[in-house]
Amino acid sequence: MSHPQSRPRVSDERNWCPPAAERPEEELLERLRSGEEAAFEELVHREGGRLLALARTLLRREEDARDAVQETFFAAFRSLARFRGESSLSTWLHRIAVNTALMKIRSGSRHPELSIEELLPKFDDQGRHASPVAPWHATPADVVLQRETRAQVRAAIERLPLTYRTVLVLRDIEELSTEETASVLSLTTMAVKVRLHRARLALRTLLEPLFAGNAGQSPSKA
Repeated sequence: MSHPQSRPRVSDERNWCPPAAERPEEELLERLRSGEEAAFEELVHREGGRLLALARTLLRREEDARDAVQETFFAAFRSLARFRGESSLSTWLHRIAVNTALMKIRSGSRHPELSIEELLPKFDDQGRHASPVAPWHATPADVVLQRETRAQVRAAIERLPLTYRTVLVLRDIEELSTEETASVLSLTTMAVKVRLHRARLALRTLLEPLFAGNAGQSPSKA
């Protein structure tokens, strides 16, 4: 199979689809393995926007996110012959993208991570919250949808320990299933569920200033 002559063009549109109806994945895979350049372009258009959104959430710099996606597609192209179809192409590409992003994070300078234990709720001997828990007058979806709070939400997600942040991004932002997330991260489904639960609790702690407050206040002023 010849190597693509140019860098794949990654669209910012998460839900882009070609004008014609997408062919079944098996047919696309067959065309990819035969070296058809148009098939490679179709794969980039089909999955590129979603992978870019994932990389942006894991990496702080736009340039790093775009590089990670480019590297993901080239790595997938080089290893296509070894793809056995045990997962979907999308899940396989997510696995490569996550590993590529994690390598970039680990090889670069990072802010010190908080311990997940510091962010989880504390309980007394009777199993009650050790500190009062303020009610939230907005849902997480409300906060994420408000433009003025998006940067704060993203900053809070970035403060989560990497292992927990990755699970949260895949499940709650990319909306992969538990099984798909487990496949991407080479974890058991139980491990994914435990990490996701702890990540959500930790994120709630970090987002407390956005959600808690008096009724009627906007989350950004709470």
